[in-house]
Amino acid sequence: MSSVLDEVVDGVEPAPGILSVMGGSRPAFLLSIDVGTSGVRASLFDDAGAETMSQQGRRRNEGALLDLGEFDPDTLVDEVITTIDELLASSDTNEIQFVAISTFWHSLVGVDATGAPTTLLLSWADTRASGIANDLRGSFNEREIHLRTGCRFHASYWPAKLRWIKNEWPERFGATRQWLGFGEYLCQRLFGGTTASVSLASATGLFNQRACDWDWDFVRALGISPDTLPLIDDEERPRLTAAFSRRWPALAEAHLAVVVGDGATNNIGAGCSTKDKVALMLGTSGAMRVVFTGGPPDELPPALWSYRASRTRVTVGGALSDGGGLFRWLRESLNLETTDLESKLAALEPDSHGLTILPFWSGERSTGWSPDARGVIMGLKQETQPVEIIRAALEAIAYRFAPIARSLDDIAPNANVVASGNALRYSPVWIQIIADVLGRPVALGKAAEASIRGAALLALEAVGKIATIEDAAVSSAEVFEPDVFHPGVFQPDLARHARYRQGLARQEELYARLFG
Repeated sequence: MSSVLDEVVDGVEPAPGILSVMGGSRPAFLLSIDVGTSGVRASLFDDAGAETMSQQGRRRNEGALLDLGEFDPDTLVDEVITTIDELLASSDTNEIQFVAISTFWHSLVGVDATGAPTTLLLSWADTRASGIANDLRGSFNEREIHLRTGCRFHASYWPAKLRWIKNEWPERFGATRQWLGFGEYLCQRLFGGTTASVSLASATGLFNQRACDWDWDFVRALGISPDTLPLIDDEERPRLTAAFSRRWPALAEAHLAVVVGDGATNNIGAGCSTKDKVALMLGTSGAMRVVFTGGPPDELPPALWSYRASRTRVTVGGALSDGGGLFRWLRESLNLETTDLESKLAALEPDSHGLTILPFWSGERSTGWSPDARGVIMGLKQETQPVEIIRAALEAIAYRFAPIARSLDDIAPNANVVASGNALRYSPVWIQIIADVLGRPVALGKAAEASIRGAALLALEAVGKIATIEDAAVSSAEVFEPDVFHPGVFQPDLARHARYRQGLARQEELYARLFG
């Protein structure tokens, strides 16, 4: 089967766009691309950070996402290419000068001497290396490694993944000449180089957060050949390959400005780039993060990780493997109609279902980092209704944010919570549950696609078009205009908060009994 990448090489014209594009004819300075685990988006921005045209369609990666948290990396690259095709086909913009990329953290793919993949792309959701992660705890001082790399021993990070590949796929491991994340793999295809950005390298588990380079002592102790890791360089500004310059004349002179992890770009695009604002994101997965200028914290709570948005900005937070993806899975599995689901959920009293759920369908990251954690529904009865299971799951995911929020208070005390993500934009009930569980106000951020905007702002700062990202950042006051569905800031109800504390205690007790 030929791919879009093959068409570039063969000179075949791209197929007409199929997704809706919105925007005008204002001049564009920068193309920003956001590659998530559930979709690819692209937008054009002017040199002040204003979005001039946006690819609004959401493309699920159903052709790229395989079993076990794997992707076909070339199919994913094809989706990026096609999305750019569709955006530029509807724009009369020419001479775009820079490209910014935001993509998911923690992925891993091997390539051979020709740049061809030797493995599939393993995402953060691939839990097969969980046993290896547990073994690492017996071989290294995890607390020391956590402080140096910002990462716990977990299947989502490179140390466990690389050992697993070596054990399970020795021939593929031997054929690999370089290990890349998807960001580096995409840049290899589009720009012809494989240097890694500080941001993407920082979330591998092999990166020294203070030195801003690979943690070479840890790399050697793991038995990883140093020459298989890409060079870390944020200063290189490559242009597109000749084939893509011909395909996209508007980008013929464009340089790559930044490649950043989507967690950091989500914060920045939502206006959360200082310690007074914590971003809470719920998409396929979930996270709470704070971004700030400076170095990593001297003490890092065990529940949290520490990565980088850039050499000068740190990202600290916690991540959930299950969020909106679990919500969608339950709706589909229980065959629930969605037309009046929100009103049915709202009609249920807090923690009134008698259920305790451990929302670990995709395993656990924060806060326990257990390699053995799996999804559990406790308390089912014959009279339990599907909508009660859904409500219990929404509450259970909110409970997992509570200990992350407590740990973040050590890093960013008294910070305001700003929420984003499509999973929340369509469920005011869920936002209210989160506010009630946390016992603090939650503002729904105005930026619909925060990650793509965050990448654009970091790029404009990197090339000197804006002094700092704060100059163009979204104000925390820019929330949805209050209406019957979105009151803007969701205030906690203290009576419901007290009930949810009991539900959280049951969840923590069940977790301790099953997973220690």
